[in-house]
Amino acid sequence: LFVSSLMVVMIVMAVWLGLRNQNKSDQAKNRVLMVAAILIDSFELFKIVLMCIRGNDPMGWLTELPLFLCSIQLITIPMAAFAKGRIKDAALDFVCIFGILGAVFGTYFAGNNYGTYPVLSFDNVVSGITHSISGFASLYILISGMGSMKKENIVITFAILGFFCIAAYVANMAIDYNYMFLMRGDGTPYDILYNLVGGHPVAYPVGVVVLFLLYITGFYGIYYLVTKKKAAVAA
Repeated sequence: LFVSSLMVVMIVMAVWLGLRNQNKSDQAKNRVLMVAAILIDSFELFKIVLMCIRGNDPMGWLTELPLFLCSIQLITIPMAAFAKGRIKDAALDFVCIFGILGAVFGTYFAGNNYGTYPVLSFDNVVSGITHSISGFASLYILISGMGSMKKENIVITFAILGFFCIAAYVANMAIDYNYMFLMRGDGTPYDILYNLVGGHPVAYPVGVVVLFLLYITGFYGIYYLVTKKKAAVAA
């Protein structure tokens, strides 16, 4: 009920604002994204500060770095909102591609969260809100027409993901953590892959990255297929 309520609000807001701003200027469309960027980072920063205080651990932020697939949006949504040129276009595409995926996987499939904390605990409420903002941004960009989804941005999208995967793996090795779920599944759907490869220390993280790349490729493919059909119908 909690997760579905978040998803309903996310979809309604994205559809309403996206359709309302569809024919407005790029500047008007971007204001909504700016608000989303400020909100998602504010909620996450507040959570990190409170967790460090609550746990009396000034280094607690080391396990709260934006190195999960979902939390990369803490960086890419502000980039999409405040950057310019090709960087902005690539960030918009990245948010489009992974925002809605992160929203669903970070709520309905977040067995690692809901198996650890009560559903309505502070941690899960803030996590639900930030994941929903990611999904909102993804849908809003698509509906409002902000996304370019240019083929030349695919390489940049791969590069952004690759950078964060490498950073996550290095961090995992340094602090014995599980950023990007590159070390194990931890109750998420990644457990399926983990079990398939028997937890192999090389095959599993490589498999996770391959899944990311396949998802990006599939998303672009479906997007071009849909837009091509729309163009044909319009003609």
